[in-house]
Amino acid sequence: MRWLVFLSLLLPTPAVAQTGAQGECVVLLHGLARTEASFTIMEQVLLRRGFRVVRPGYPSTDLPIPLLVQQTLPQAAEECGDDRLHLVGHSMGGILIRYWLRGEKPANLGRVVMLGTPNQGSELVDRLGDWEVFGLLNGPAGMALGTGPNSIPRRLPAVDYPVGVIAGSHSLNPVFSTMIEGPDDGKVSVESTRVDGMTDHIVLPVTHTYMMNNPRVIGQAVHFLETGAFDPDMTWMDSVFGSIAEVCRGQNCPGDPASEPSQ
Repeated sequence: MRWLVFLSLLLPTPAVAQTGAQGECVVLLHGLARTEASFTIMEQVLLRRGFRVVRPGYPSTDLPIPLLVQQTLPQAAEECGDDRLHLVGHSMGGILIRYWLRGEKPANLGRVVMLGTPNQGSELVDRLGDWEVFGLLNGPAGMALGTGPNSIPRRLPAVDYPVGVIAGSHSLNPVFSTMIEGPDDGKVSVESTRVDGMTDHIVLPVTHTYMMNNPRVIGQAVHFLETGAFDPDMTWMDSVFGSIAEVCRGQNCPGDPASEPSQ
C-alpha cells in the first residue's frame, strides 16, 4: 500500500483537477459482501481526471438481484443528471449493471467497465451453494450467480453497449482455485468474465477481492472510460506516473519533472 501514500502526495487537490472529462459521470458499483468504501481510491483518481463520481452502497447480501438493481441503479443514474453516464462494476456489481441495462437504456449511456465479473456464472456457487453457511454469508443475490442455465448471469442477454472487461489471473486462495477451471483470480475464472458483445477484454495479474485498488486496474479502467479501449502495453509504472503527468500538466505538482522550472 506504500504506492498509495506516494500517489496521494503527488496528486493535486480536486480544486486543480484536469477538466477533460467535464460533463461525464461515473457510477462505481461494489461487489458482493463489500461496501462503497472499496472504490474510494478509484473515485479519487476519477475526480482528478475531471469526472463526477457517484458511489452508492447497497445491501448486497440481503436482497435478490432484481430488488438490488431497482433500489440502487436508477437513483445513482439520476444523480448523474444529464451528464454522460459511465458505469464501473466490481464482481457482482457488473451483473447488476447488465441486469439493469438488459432492456431500455438511458439515452446518456456511455461506457461500462467490469472488474472480475462472473458473466458466465461462478463455479464456487455451484460447488458450495448447498452449504448452509455459504447461503447465509452470500444471501439470495450470491446464490443466483451459479453457472447453470437458470442462473441470472446465464439468463442475461449479450451486451449491446461499450463494455470493457478486466479479469484477474492471480489467486491467493488455492483451495477455491482447485474448484475453478483454468486461470482465475481466486473467485472467478478468466473465462467466466467474458461476455458476448463485449468491446475489449484484458487479463491482469491481480486477485479478485482488492483488484479495484490496483494501480494497473485503475489505469486500464480509466483508459477504457476515456478512449473505449484498453492499452495492453500499459505497465504498472505507466498506470501510476502516466496519470500523475497528465493530471499535473501545467499545475506545478511537487515531484513532477514536467512541472519543474527550467534551469
